[in-house]
Amino acid sequence: MSRHSFIANLSADKGVDESAATMKQYVLKKLRSSKVPAEALEVVERSEVSDASAARLRFRSPLSLVFASISKGNVCVAGDALHPMTPDLGQGGCSALEDGVVLARLLGEAALAEEDGMEKERLEWALRKYARLRRWRSIRLVGTAYMVGFVQQSGNPIVSFLREKVLAGVLARSLLKMADYDCGTL
Repeated sequence: MSRHSFIANLSADKGVDESAATMKQYVLKKLRSSKVPAEALEVVERSEVSDASAARLRFRSPLSLVFASISKGNVCVAGDALHPMTPDLGQGGCSALEDGVVLARLLGEAALAEEDGMEKERLEWALRKYARLRRWRSIRLVGTAYMVGFVQQSGNPIVSFLREKVLAGVLARSLLKMADYDCGTL
């Protein structure tokens, strides 16, 4: 299977197209077959089709972050713009909060610096330091999410065997390490 076709299969369940009405019916079918409380099912049933949207997940290689421009002048990227990842780690929102804490701390340090007339330089310094600090964390998060998703969703018999016999423990340790990150205090 080519990388492109794997990613296409990874990003969409078979039989689900991008129309909101079809997506709603698909979700209802899955919920009815999985013992979801009636109240939760009712919320989905009463929802308006116009309230829903769907977008395929897109893959961006974590290696693209090695040379990517994360900050330039007085602008930087954070959150999903910095580290788009599949939901296999459950770390998307957490990593965006980490970004916020690191960025706020560095901007605070820059604002408190006592060099008069150097505001722009201090801001750019803070953003460059933010980019240095967050680049490798982001590469690890995106790469680990991709690998966990690949291993969990693969139908390949060899990968399935390795997943069951070897990789489950390795992946569990990786998941715990991803969540154990100290981004400092504000």
